[in-house]
Amino acid sequence: MAAVRGGGILPGVDAGGVRRVDGRTRVGLVGVGAIARTHLEVLAERSEVDLVFTVDPRAEPPMFRGATPAHHRDLDDALAAHRPHLVVVATPADSHADLAAAVLTGSDARVLVEKPLAPDPASVDRLRGVAGSHGRLFTAHHFAFSPEVRWAADLVAAHPEWGPVTAVTSAFNDPYVLKGEQAFTSYLSAWTDSGINQLTVLARLVRVDEVTSLRDERTSCWAVASFRSRGAVGEARLHTSWRTGASSKSTAFTCGDVEVWLDHTAMTGFAFRGGELLAEHGGDGRTPRKVAHYRPLYASLLSDRPDPILGLAAAASLTDLHATAGRRS
Repeated sequence: MAAVRGGGILPGVDAGGVRRVDGRTRVGLVGVGAIARTHLEVLAERSEVDLVFTVDPRAEPPMFRGATPAHHRDLDDALAAHRPHLVVVATPADSHADLAAAVLTGSDARVLVEKPLAPDPASVDRLRGVAGSHGRLFTAHHFAFSPEVRWAADLVAAHPEWGPVTAVTSAFNDPYVLKGEQAFTSYLSAWTDSGINQLTVLARLVRVDEVTSLRDERTSCWAVASFRSRGAVGEARLHTSWRTGASSKSTAFTCGDVEVWLDHTAMTGFAFRGGELLAEHGGDGRTPRKVAHYRPLYASLLSDRPDPILGLAAAASLTDLHATAGRRS
């Protein structure tokens, strides 16, 4: 099984950057639902970006910098009318593979797909065949870019004397039970939606080898994963749940006698040994959580060297981890 590695994880991402004309990057957005709002907010901050079209068969076009971009009900029509450099797919998970394939075959644009890229390895393999070796397909593993996660990864890397990461406990809770059946349509299950976020947090810190067990009840799940850190083997315990009235996400891990706690909801963290505080992390109190994730994600994606955790190899590894767990449960 391919393994997800932490800290700049996998080789093979094209370093050519997104092609631009006169310094402008033409972007198309497929799906204008809730998650699209974050993409629109962050893209609007980037002066080199022009949103040239949106696609959604059921929704009205959103505003972008005070104007309404061209809106299409059909993706093929949009690709025929425009020549985007980047197309963002922000639709329900079970539509990702077909829409990404349509962009890859119908244009020469790069594609950024919301996570998960696809729910099964067969769909990822099909996309690999369509994308080829050109490095055009990326997945928005946005939790890998959360400020407290990057802080923790840098902190561990800066202190090899602490030893390897040996144990991780992570809990991700979202109030999707309030959405009823709509939650399953949009997010499929707690494991599919949040488990991949937990795995990408792990990927910043350790090399994830295998999800060894999974109890998946759709609205909640309990998973155990094995990993390696500085030559040592460790275990991660992952709990996800929709059975809550509020969002709450946290991760705790140990390195020898040092403990690190991350609050992903507040984007804060601290490290301590016994009664001694070793380090802490906080934010400016003004930046919304998802904006804080997607700003560095887009900065990386639109650079000459996108972070490998956005690439197809990382998405394939994460999909394999999910699928293997599913077969064992």
